[in-house]
Amino acid sequence: MKFTPARQLVAAALVAAVLAYAGASFAYGGLPRLPALAGATLLLIAVVDVLLAVTLRPRIKRKPGTEPVDALPAARAVALAKASSMAGSIMGGVWLGLLGYLLPIRDSVQAAGEDTTAAVIGLISAVALVAAGLWLEHCLRNPDDPDEPYDDEDS
Repeated sequence: MKFTPARQLVAAALVAAVLAYAGASFAYGGLPRLPALAGATLLLIAVVDVLLAVTLRPRIKRKPGTEPVDALPAARAVALAKASSMAGSIMGGVWLGLLGYLLPIRDSVQAAGEDTTAAVIGLISAVALVAAGLWLEHCLRNPDDPDEPYDDEDS
């Protein structure tokens, strides 16, 4: 299995940003206000990714006193890592596109000023999810894979 390429994440974010900007331009007036913590739910998934990475990394590296990871849980963790980075990228694009629409009108439209806060929190949460997903994917590298460089001093 190959690592998630950055170009896929950037492409997904750009497509999502364009679609979100177009959607906001078309229908912003008919949408309800965004809850301030609407995007913060992505942080919960990022925390799960980080906890899994911290838990699984020593087991993958076969540190003394740790139990080896079975193949099925490792595959599930890789799937979660890949899904997290892609979902974070897409949602980051959505929040970025929304911010692109909101920032120019926030002084003239009261709701836009309030929704800007939610969009910034969402964007930060999405970036955290991408980072956590990529780190989990990194932590799940097989140290025996000759095709992948492996630095034993990684922490």
